[in-house]
Amino acid sequence: MKRVLILDTSILCVWLEVPNMKQCGADNDRWDKPRIDAKINAELQNQQTTLVLPLASIIETGNHIAKAPHSNYERAGALAELIRKSADAQTPWAAFSEQSTLWSQEQLKALANSWPILAAQKLSLGDVTIKDVAEFYANSGYSVEILTGDNGLKAYEPIVPIEKPRRR
Repeated sequence: MKRVLILDTSILCVWLEVPNMKQCGADNDRWDKPRIDAKINAELQNQQTTLVLPLASIIETGNHIAKAPHSNYERAGALAELIRKSADAQTPWAAFSEQSTLWSQEQLKALANSWPILAAQKLSLGDVTIKDVAEFYANSGYSVEILTGDNGLKAYEPIVPIEKPRRR
């Protein structure tokens, strides 16, 4: 089955080595750069996994980089390279344009209508849009994993779809 690995801001900041963001996650599930590298490398060995960079992760990571005490230019360059790869759908990155339907007038209104309830449950607007990206890929027939250090967001990961057996 085709698979996508969606990178959340917390993971992306650690992976890009944003200053003061060397790890993320709960004490019993800590993510650091070596663990993220190992996870992504293992996924890419599969050759059926595509990496997804949600708009929220791009913006939030960019904000963390801009506010970092040092290495802003280098970290911004690393993020910019990932953005270019995603924009060009360079393997293993999903084409960013695949997510464009999530920003249509209809989808933005749906987001506006659903977010207050989710905000009351402490889910940020960025996390809601990452959840929407995950649901978009799940509805397109992908197995989806949100790679995140945030257990709250991880709880919204779509259930693995059941593959229908082919008739012979």
